[in-house]
Amino acid sequence: MKKFYHFIGIGGIGMSGIAQLLLKSGFRVSGSDLEENRITRQLEGMGAKIFLGHNAQNITSQDTVVYSSAIGQDNCELGQARSLGIPLIKRAVALAELMQEKTVITIAGSHGKTTVTSLISFMLMEAGLCPTVAIGGILNNINTNACLGSGQLFVAEADESDGSFLSYEPKYSIITNIDQEHLDYYHNFDNELDAFGLFIKRTQAGGCVFACSDDPNLLNIMRAYEGKRVFFGLGSSADIYARQIVFNELLSDFDCWFKDKFISRFHLALGGRHNISNALAVIGLGLELGIDLKHIRSSLEGYPGAGRRLEVKFRSDKYLVIDDYAHHPTEIKATLAAVANLKVKRKIVVFQPHRYSRARLLLNDFAKSFAQADYLIITDIYAASEQPIEGVNARGLLNKIKEYDPGKEALYLPKEDILSHLLGMIREGDLVMTLGAGDIVRVSDALAQELS
Repeated sequence: MKKFYHFIGIGGIGMSGIAQLLLKSGFRVSGSDLEENRITRQLEGMGAKIFLGHNAQNITSQDTVVYSSAIGQDNCELGQARSLGIPLIKRAVALAELMQEKTVITIAGSHGKTTVTSLISFMLMEAGLCPTVAIGGILNNINTNACLGSGQLFVAEADESDGSFLSYEPKYSIITNIDQEHLDYYHNFDNELDAFGLFIKRTQAGGCVFACSDDPNLLNIMRAYEGKRVFFGLGSSADIYARQIVFNELLSDFDCWFKDKFISRFHLALGGRHNISNALAVIGLGLELGIDLKHIRSSLEGYPGAGRRLEVKFRSDKYLVIDDYAHHPTEIKATLAAVANLKVKRKIVVFQPHRYSRARLLLNDFAKSFAQADYLIITDIYAASEQPIEGVNARGLLNKIKEYDPGKEALYLPKEDILSHLLGMIREGDLVMTLGAGDIVRVSDALAQELS
């Protein structure tokens, strides 16, 4: 009889993908989460036993309990598993178990992981390679975040937030960038850089590391790597790079060159310079795997998108509503730059900060990241698994924004007041963007419903 896994926090985007793959592989799965959502309902429909709320009684005869860094060590289910002697593993270890006997492709980096993982997964599907995939977001063509494929390739988003990405031993690694993120875990940036250095060295002999040469931190780390490597990026030092870039709203065209050889002109179903860089990584991997150029081209042009990544929620001749997962200053600036070519009269941005620790550590960077927003609404911090930090709140961020840009049209609103405020002030020609890694997507969903 196959193993019985229990997931604490099974409704999370990372945990649920692993649970899906285990279910599709014939394993028994149970899991708990604080509230029901679309993901928990989907897992229940696949045969998982779902518990609402954490309770020690949920742990009975399971063989292994899987948890993420979002689960506190005082969690009652963790305690019960320890008392019963049930093995406890982090989600990355569970995913690594599924990778055995597969050719593994991992995508790591502070920003862009989900987009690159989704692009690669779609390319491999288009090429008929039937990959297994585990993504930190919803890939729109399969309407889920995980897929058990019949092919040899396994594509996984490698989350660095708790250091557990060091559980993987990929044949091919893509690293997009290294930014000051998850310092609540790493304590300082040097520790984070060291972790990425160790991750790169875990790439198998005979494999290849694809690294963005536009990131000086990553470039510096790669100097110590002696295996095969390919640098991608928008700068002249890259092996694979783009020229003749043209943006058309949320689409882009570019010529791709590899070591001074013209490869092809590509049409990408994404806007923004950061997404050109993401696409170059995908092209580089495709060439390394020997995928026919026509499949690489068609996958980038026909890419169906991923949930919460520049996701258009509503579009009419009057209004445009977009939702994005951007929750770090670097991501916010890149996302706002990506919509700069849209023909809109005003860019209204609704931002929900994510985690008190991030808001405290990056306060000044956040305050400078909304320059391209014409009208800004800040709402309360989404705590995730954290306890509030005294003096760290949305109003403090708003005050810092006003300090840097006194003329900025910006205000604080509780989340429950945002929809009515938007409906009262939105004008023809406006773009409304919701940004954040919490539940701010509910505001864009509600606004889209009202406008439709």
